[in-house]
Amino acid sequence: MAVEYEKKGHVAIITMNRPEARNAINGEMAQTMEAALDQMESDPEVWVGILTAVGKAFCAGADLKEISAGNGAALSTKKGGFAGIAKRERTKPLIAAITGSALAGGTEVALSCDMIVCADNTNFGLPEVKRSLVAAAGGLFRLPRVIGKAMAMEVILTGDPMPAQRAYELGMVNKVAPEAEVMAEAEKLAARITANAPLAVAASRTVVIDATSKTDDELWKDSGKAFASIVGTEDFKEGPKAFIEKRAPVWKGK
Repeated sequence: MAVEYEKKGHVAIITMNRPEARNAINGEMAQTMEAALDQMESDPEVWVGILTAVGKAFCAGADLKEISAGNGAALSTKKGGFAGIAKRERTKPLIAAITGSALAGGTEVALSCDMIVCADNTNFGLPEVKRSLVAAAGGLFRLPRVIGKAMAMEVILTGDPMPAQRAYELGMVNKVAPEAEVMAEAEKLAARITANAPLAVAASRTVVIDATSKTDDELWKDSGKAFASIVGTEDFKEGPKAFIEKRAPVWKGK
């Protein structure tokens, strides 16, 4: 399959597997990506996802052969948009584990995730303007949100690549590691998240997602709703109980 799915404990590992095309997005990849995200979202035992790829590139963006053949519409899905992920609404955190380059739509796929762990030789970028194209899969507004307007303007309007270390310095990347250690570091980050109450993680994420697009009044209300959504759950009782009993909590996700 173009996108493979594996479950390891409470973590779903989603792997783009089209290395011969540098994991460029075609119709099959978009559809199987959407199916993998559906599987992750529907499984109550999965609390966090990791998106990675096989080969020398994380993702080269849209498959230009498909576009030139008039099949551009197939690169998006109704639920997920470009690559089956760019517009996808999720309840569970998703970490991008990136080795190789992540340019054009590859950067937009990375920005569709919640956190990024990448190799020290990874390059990000939106080079569309170099080919008289426009980055239309979220990069034009997501990149300014994470690295600031001025630097995003530079990256977008020059089309020049942004090295991993610079992306880290600007706040786009959570961790930079040697290529051979990227997946292990992503799994460590996932483990730090799955150590926490999954319902509280999901509820907290909903507020953080809107932190830069809503007013404080709206976010106060959303924070209250997030808190109210976990009151009465088994995990809400388990947290304080485990603290009092001086033991590690046992989360059930309900």
